[in-house]
Amino acid sequence: MSSLALLPLLAICGPTATGKTELAIACALRLNGEMIGGDALQVYRHMDIGTAKPTPEQRALAPIHLIDYVEPGAPYSVAQYQKDAIEAIAEVHERGNLPILAGGSGLYMRSVTDRLDLPIAPADPELRKRLEEEASHNGPLHLHARLAEVDPRVAERIDPHNVRRVIRALEVHALTGRPMSEFHNLDRDSQPRYNLLEIGLSLPREELCARIEARIEAMMAAGLAQEVKGLLERGFDETILPMQALGYRHIAAALAGRCDVLEAVRLLQRDTRRYAKRQMTWFRADKRIRWLDAREPVEVLSERVANMAREQFGLME
Repeated sequence: MSSLALLPLLAICGPTATGKTELAIACALRLNGEMIGGDALQVYRHMDIGTAKPTPEQRALAPIHLIDYVEPGAPYSVAQYQKDAIEAIAEVHERGNLPILAGGSGLYMRSVTDRLDLPIAPADPELRKRLEEEASHNGPLHLHARLAEVDPRVAERIDPHNVRRVIRALEVHALTGRPMSEFHNLDRDSQPRYNLLEIGLSLPREELCARIEARIEAMMAAGLAQEVKGLLERGFDETILPMQALGYRHIAAALAGRCDVLEAVRLLQRDTRRYAKRQMTWFRADKRIRWLDAREPVEVLSERVANMAREQFGLME
């Protein structure tokens, strides 16, 4: 089937702090579009500052979907996100608008743009408990090393301190006999899901690191510590998956007295730089992405992307 016969989808990806949300909103205004969040953490309520969620002012400019609709303690998987995103995109098309998928969570984005075979292995409470005890006794790096032995591709993409994700990958391998990375392989011969235009935003490493450090300082000034404290007071403790994410686990450790705030911020900046490197490794592997320089003004970038979208999708000015 020709790509022109498929419904259009504009996707904007790239590492953290490159301005994906700003560009998506600017493109939505130019193209009569609606943004679909492609971030694994922005789906959760009460987690605004640490996830760099779109501000109320940004949300007033254009419709934004798949943010703020899951409680942090509720079970939520990439397979559920895939279903929710595909439904949201269909609804945008039904309204006659252009869906714009934007985010930095590579697997979440790819679950929508491609026909990924996602693992359906159910959780095994006994196995999970054994792995949690192993991580508690030997430390998260020990568990991550086990994952690297059975699935080095997935291990490379998972933060070693994200115990829940490491455990889930080990769980999938144990229950299916297949590494999780096999489920993420793309079948390029299969029917594409959308007429896809995928844009990537990049920065030189030095500037990206500077932006990351400035963003984290701004998050602290905006009240990240108070946000984490509020989540803990609501009963969302450090054992749940969202609270093990960047920022939340670092500040929670400081609030628990395991380190001081300055050390927590330093570690958060370091770990975010490492995360951005993993993001670039993921996205650079997709040769369909058209890369743009995030240093350019958003007005220039959005005009360029809008012109590409009009040409590829046959949209009118």
